[in-house]
Amino acid sequence: MPLFPSLYASADRAQPWNLARAAGYGAGIGALAASFKAFGPLHASGTAAVHAVEIAIAASAFALLCAGAAGLRNFVARSLIGRE
Repeated sequence: MPLFPSLYASADRAQPWNLARAAGYGAGIGALAASFKAFGPLHASGTAAVHAVEIAIAASAFALLCAGAAGLRNFVARSLIGRE
């Protein structure tokens, strides 16, 4: 199985992307990005609670974004490419 499945229509049936996995990866990317912003050399001063809320919001936003992209890909693959 390739690392990055594509929308290329081949003889094999396109496998749907896992929304939970996409959301998990998105949450990880969002938490990492917010951590760099919150704790990097040019960070704004604030309490640990403020930084934790900022990281949680970014992780949630990226999780929703990635799950939405995976859902859209599944919809396109099922409705446009899946027809024979």
